[in-house]
Amino acid sequence: MKPEIHPKYQQVQAHCACGETWTTGSTKKELRVEICSKCHPYFTGKQKLLDTAGRIDRFQQRFAKKAGPKEAAAK
Repeated sequence: MKPEIHPKYQQVQAHCACGETWTTGSTKKELRVEICSKCHPYFTGKQKLLDTAGRIDRFQQRFAKKAGPKEAAAK
């Protein structure tokens, strides 16, 4: 490797918007993030589950409406 072309890798404090801080390695002097594992819904158990069956049914209904007139015209 060529000397003096790579950024310095150092231990820095990372700060989350929720107030959590931790030490990590980075080439930046300070890290600020909006969401971390302490406040993310997936990790906290407050995840909102989507009604995928309802979404599929709505898609099939929309598709059936669009395909319906073509089939009627073909007969």
